[in-house]
Amino acid sequence: MLETYRNLNAIGYNWEDNNIEEHCQSSRRHGRHERRLTGEKPSENIQCGKDFASHSYPQRHEKIHTGEKPYEGIQYGEAFVHQSSLQIIHTGEKPYKCNQCGKAFAQHSTLQIHKRTHTGEKPYECNQCGKAFAQHGNLQIHKRTHTGEKPYECDHCGKAFAYLGHLRVHKRIHTGEKPYKCDQCGKAFVAQNGLKRHERVHTGEKPCKCDQCGKAFAYHSYLQVHKRTHTGEKPYGCKQCSKSFASHDQLQIHERSHTGEKPYKCKQCGKAFAYRSTVHVHKRTHTEEKPYECKQCSKSFASHGQLQSHERIHTGEKPYKCNQCGKAFAYHSYLQVHKITHTGEKPYECKQCSKSFASCGQLQIHERIHTGEKPYKCNQCGKAFAYHNTLQLHKRTHTGEKPYKCNQCDKVFAYHSYLQVHKRIHTGEKPYKCDQCGKAFVAQNGLKRHERVHTGEKPCKCDQCGKAFAYHSTLQIHKRTHTEEKPYECKHCSKSFDSHHGLQIHERSHTGEKPYNCNQCGKAFAYHSYLQVHKRTHTGEKPHECKQCSKSFASHGQLQSHERIHTGEKPYKCNEYGKAFAHHHNL
Repeated sequence: MLETYRNLNAIGYNWEDNNIEEHCQSSRRHGRHERRLTGEKPSENIQCGKDFASHSYPQRHEKIHTGEKPYEGIQYGEAFVHQSSLQIIHTGEKPYKCNQCGKAFAQHSTLQIHKRTHTGEKPYECNQCGKAFAQHGNLQIHKRTHTGEKPYECDHCGKAFAYLGHLRVHKRIHTGEKPYKCDQCGKAFVAQNGLKRHERVHTGEKPCKCDQCGKAFAYHSYLQVHKRTHTGEKPYGCKQCSKSFASHDQLQIHERSHTGEKPYKCKQCGKAFAYRSTVHVHKRTHTEEKPYECKQCSKSFASHGQLQSHERIHTGEKPYKCNQCGKAFAYHSYLQVHKITHTGEKPYECKQCSKSFASCGQLQIHERIHTGEKPYKCNQCGKAFAYHNTLQLHKRTHTGEKPYKCNQCDKVFAYHSYLQVHKRIHTGEKPYKCDQCGKAFVAQNGLKRHERVHTGEKPCKCDQCGKAFAYHSTLQIHKRTHTEEKPYECKHCSKSFDSHHGLQIHERSHTGEKPYNCNQCGKAFAYHSYLQVHKRTHTGEKPHECKQCSKSFASHGQLQSHERIHTGEKPYKCNEYGKAFAHHHNL
């Protein structure tokens, strides 16, 4: 253009100031101004076809394709495409200021983008989903969600990422670098957002609020899961049992019930658990820590769940209701077991005897029959029990506690079952009947003991002489023949007996009581055995026969006296003269 002005001057065109260079520059400025108004873009880049309004613009743009960076920073040796970029970095100058918030920027284009935060303008719209963005670069990044493009690849493991920032954070997994450290607890993180999320643990900040119920959360993901409690949405379905969950984390935890996975291990005893919370509670069995205390009775518990369950004892709350019969339960596990009474299902089978149970707890208790395990030990006498409730009942033998009272006679009992049996004395109820003889009993154990009369079963054996007995009480009395113990003493004559029954029979010799009457002649007897022998005088029955002469007798005692005729035995001796007799009445 300068050459054109010089040619015009040579053929006679003159300017008042003769300043050709200044007019040339002015002409350039006027040309650029006109092109802005007309939209004309006469200059085109031959590599990418982009049009430019000014001749200098395509020259600057070409440096992007060639990689040429002609302007070098003196301080750091860094090269730049445009001289203006170099000047701004070194001077720190920020000449472009936002007239709304006062924030300053180094470049005009950055200010224009910033202004959109005030106006809310989002001029860049995705042509696939319609989502709008304030910056063109953000739109380009967003498009990768549709294309699946992941241009940034890790040179360590080959994993690809859609965003450069994600790749940089990922690389720290390989290097172990954690540049973001918490000022309060020292915990370090690979990414800044991880640190920011963590800091809410210390600050208690909960910026994510539910717009339906107002509940606040520390993390957006927690809010999203919470919102599903309002919508009822459960998008995560289990592939094995079709059960659905509101969050992916809940699904993963549930899946352990199928896989049996127990990823959380106790460092002290090695016991493994499916859930992190369970291992934390378990650790307190080692430390004996019980941080949760009941406000009503001051009893302490290792977990908040145990405290909540306990509190229902005081409140009487039964929040778990059966949808079939309406029966309510204090604990969810009780409801689950109860439901099986409707279905009849018993999914827990013993591997040793194949017996099935409605709950896992019942199976575990049953298995102690096979293992002989008795995990519950009395701290007073050392006696061990297979079941916790049996230990609790046993402790009453030490404390003398009898919490169950009869409302008719005020008699008290240590066990509820004893009270139930006792009440039948008042009602006359005898629900347990013998199939063989029809005799009825108030308690089941009474029937079982009676049945041994018919079966001849003698399960109680003496470990000293091997003699067997039908009843445990009879065995205990027998054992005293070995120890010569006679704990029951007569208050009248100080004579002692090895059983309470023996003492009761003896006391009749002092009282003259004869409770056994003959229903044929009315004669009374002090002892039941005497009545039985007497009855044979009416029937003529003589069941006891002598093996030597075949003579028969009504009682075993009569047979024993007769046998002395054959043996010559004289067990009764006079302590004055020393003479002996075969029969007591002769002495």
